[in-house]
Amino acid sequence: MASSSSSQTDDDAITGINVTPFVDIALVLLIIFMVTAKYIVTPQAIPVDLPRASTSNAVNTAVSVSVDATGAIFLDARPTTEEALMTQIRARHAENNDLRAIIAADQRVNHGRVVHVIDLVRRAGVTRFAIQTQTEAPPVDSTVQTPHP
Repeated sequence: MASSSSSQTDDDAITGINVTPFVDIALVLLIIFMVTAKYIVTPQAIPVDLPRASTSNAVNTAVSVSVDATGAIFLDARPTTEEALMTQIRARHAENNDLRAIIAADQRVNHGRVVHVIDLVRRAGVTRFAIQTQTEAPPVDSTVQTPHP
């Protein structure tokens, strides 16, 4: 009798699926995506000292235009001239009518130079652009009293 009961348990179908390996792989992929997302979204390699603003936020860019402290222009972290900038942006705009530009300028750059670069981008056909800034910590209110223990 004991042998007949053991044969019945051997013939039973497997009713549960072990999902532990699937969860492990999903978590590893999630971590990889989180680490690499920062490098994909912000490709800026030009060292510029951005002005600070408490309302700045990250924006997905299609084209990145930078102006360093000397006034040199960079398109997607590569040095370029004004003519080449307009040519390349026109070509990209022809491929994608919804092209957006992010303009990052060192805070020591003359305001007129930044306006000139914005004008170049607009003349190339891109009307949707933003000025990149760094996030600044909100000011601390000195009138708030903290209780002392």
